[in-house]
Amino acid sequence: MSLIQALLLGLLQGATEFLPVSSSGHLVLVPWLLRWPAPGLAYDALVHWGTVVAVVGYFWREWAALLTGAWRALRQRSLADPHARLLALLVLGTVPGALLGWLLEGFFEAMFDRPVAAAGFLLVTAAVLTLSERLSSPERGVEALSWGDALVVGLAQAAAILPGISRSGMTIAAGMGRGLRREAAARFSFLLSTPIILGAGLLQMWDLVQAGELAAQAPTLAVGFLGALVAGLVSIHYLLRYLQRRSLYPFALYCGALGLLGLAVALL
Repeated sequence: MSLIQALLLGLLQGATEFLPVSSSGHLVLVPWLLRWPAPGLAYDALVHWGTVVAVVGYFWREWAALLTGAWRALRQRSLADPHARLLALLVLGTVPGALLGWLLEGFFEAMFDRPVAAAGFLLVTAAVLTLSERLSSPERGVEALSWGDALVVGLAQAAAILPGISRSGMTIAAGMGRGLRREAAARFSFLLSTPIILGAGLLQMWDLVQAGELAAQAPTLAVGFLGALVAGLVSIHYLLRYLQRRSLYPFALYCGALGLLGLAVALL
């Protein structure tokens, strides 16, 4: 993979990780459509770390408040602190995805070698985004989240391990379905993404170190990491502002169009 390809795929990963259009679907379909070489495990690990740094950097004040609240909760043995309670909700929401990824790791890895499946799942994402706009009545903020809300959003995140199923799209749609405002659902989605992306990145990095591939691919990996970091920061900022006043319909239309394009190319 050339440096230009590494940069473009890094930018693509960083942007689509947080926009509700499926980063995994793009990383499967785009190299396939353009006939580029597959990025590989090392590259995938580093661009995911780029998105982790982006979301932690953007929300660093909130994460500092969450950890401080958790420390107070441990000392007082109470979840009365709203930050401690939100962190507990994030932990609960992380469990379904972590458990499903661990139990069905081989199945999910095999799906990443099937561009047609990724295209089909993009159509599913388009349908979910459309239904969330048509059927939900968002009115609550993050402070009103319940344990049931966190579990439902966590189950939606677990479904997004499949390529083409957007993690941010599914979690935002689930949050809206539970009555959260679009921006509040997106904020919870981004905070919820941190442990799951960090955990996946740690596992990939461990496999990478064991394979001894890090030094040989350093320039390509560094370019991809920086691309994902910069694009991730921009896309988080853009989406939070966008969802204050606008709907998910454009993202649904985009996912539907890309999914149909992938299926058409496969059939032809």
